[in-house]
Amino acid sequence: MTETNIYDANVDQSAKDAYFTAGQGQLIWTRFKKQKAAMVGAWVLVILILSGIFASFLTPYDPTIAGRDKDYLNGAPTIPKFCDDNGCSLRPFVYALERERSAATNFRWVTTVNKDKRQYLKFFVQGAEYQLFFMTFDRHLFGLDEGYVHLFGTDSTGKDIFSRTFHAINTSLAVGTIGVFIAFVLALIIGGVSGFYGGWVDSIIQMITDAVRTIPAIPLFMALAAFIPDTWSAEERFFFISIILGFIGWPTLARRVRTHLLTERNQEYVLAAQLCGASSGHVIRKHLLPSFTSYIIVDLVISFPYMVLSETALSFIGLGLKDPVNSLGVMLQNVTSADVLLNYQWYFIPVIFFIVLVMAFVFVGDGLRDAADPYGDTKK
Repeated sequence: MTETNIYDANVDQSAKDAYFTAGQGQLIWTRFKKQKAAMVGAWVLVILILSGIFASFLTPYDPTIAGRDKDYLNGAPTIPKFCDDNGCSLRPFVYALERERSAATNFRWVTTVNKDKRQYLKFFVQGAEYQLFFMTFDRHLFGLDEGYVHLFGTDSTGKDIFSRTFHAINTSLAVGTIGVFIAFVLALIIGGVSGFYGGWVDSIIQMITDAVRTIPAIPLFMALAAFIPDTWSAEERFFFISIILGFIGWPTLARRVRTHLLTERNQEYVLAAQLCGASSGHVIRKHLLPSFTSYIIVDLVISFPYMVLSETALSFIGLGLKDPVNSLGVMLQNVTSADVLLNYQWYFIPVIFFIVLVMAFVFVGDGLRDAADPYGDTKK
């Protein structure tokens, strides 16, 4: 055997040893990296999450009515340029917008584009104050010294759709996070108790679980929408919707936890822990639940887009969040009219972000689900 063959054999043996001695997390990450769609989805998801968190910095204006451009209602997107008929520039610019009365519109105010007057984009400009990580800032990534720049256009009230879209991503993700957290805690507690004790305890809990699963979501939220007082603030409505989504989203994960604990509770390591005097709660927390942590993580990731979809759907039909809250569902309400479809197509830009966000979660969830079986490669 040549030295090259010996070297290759040693490398292969070292790779096999590393594979079979690696921890659970390392095995999952190794298998996850092999899936291109999941990796692309993960990068897209990271970018969207960071864009939502730093939305106040990345966007030039306040997404509420306070940051509206009252002189540019239902305005088309203003795309920065580097060149025009007057020459080229190293700095991106947009044209100035001017308001004037026109005889063609019975001397009403109209907005015209002055292509002879450039307005250059500046970076790290000073603008409206915002809170980020419990600190106050007033710097934005880009903007103009005078006037406005609307990359995605404006809505019927003059609010910047670009700013609203990034803040909406943050709001929808926040609702999903709170809902998933509540559902996760309830599922672990209820499913853990049901699976560990079994018997009549399991029967009662399963009857409750089945009752919760049979509750129709839309009629429930219609009743809750009628219950919510009009005097509630946007923040109160936000947390109420998040909590309700969490309280109706736990049964699926609870059943999976129960099924796993029913099969694992009679294993030798569980009996050994009980003989050592460990309490039931300690056995569940320290031994049973960690034995399938990867599957719990996968279930959380997969359930995340359903929480976002639920919030979006409820807000879309008017049962969830409402203005002045910026969420993807609230923004999708604006694309239901035929007038928008025919004349203001830029209203559909948030729809693209919504689709990309949900698809990124789906790809990552599918990738994690496949990677959660660390020894799947050894079965081939």
